[in-house]
Amino acid sequence: MDDDKRICVGAIGGAFGVHGEVRLKSFTADPEAIADYAPLTSEDGGRSFDVQIVRPIGQGFAARLSGVRSKEDADALKGARLFAPRERLPQLPDDEFYHADLIGLDVLDTGGARLGRVRAVQNHGASDLLEVQVPGSSATVLLPFTREAVPTVDLTAGRIIADPPLGLFDA
Repeated sequence: MDDDKRICVGAIGGAFGVHGEVRLKSFTADPEAIADYAPLTSEDGGRSFDVQIVRPIGQGFAARLSGVRSKEDADALKGARLFAPRERLPQLPDDEFYHADLIGLDVLDTGGARLGRVRAVQNHGASDLLEVQVPGSSATVLLPFTREAVPTVDLTAGRIIADPPLGLFDA
């Protein structure tokens, strides 16, 4: 399956208990809805899992995945990201985006000057930050993904128009 047709919807944090349950972190807007998008696949597409949410736990859920029957099976999946086909996910409102759609977009300032390219989308609890790779450098800049700092996202043209806070992109 093409990577652009799959969206990362969760990650496995390792075993939860001794009976094969996993710690599941959901990246979906409604966290429990992750089970609705199953079967979920591993990053390489080699494994497929049905998902049953058992109960909420700190920072996620205890869940059962098909084919995972022991603590050792669950621990072997620690750090694995889980993907769902894009067509199983809900359509988003015009002002919301899947992170996968933002990665790789060019970032231009309001005057058309290239600021870089989106390398990743980070979220450390408050709001999303676009990690922008600065051209000709290994440096990245964290751009707040707010309407003020990012007034335009044009997926069709493959670009973001940014109005970053003063000094953010100054070397």
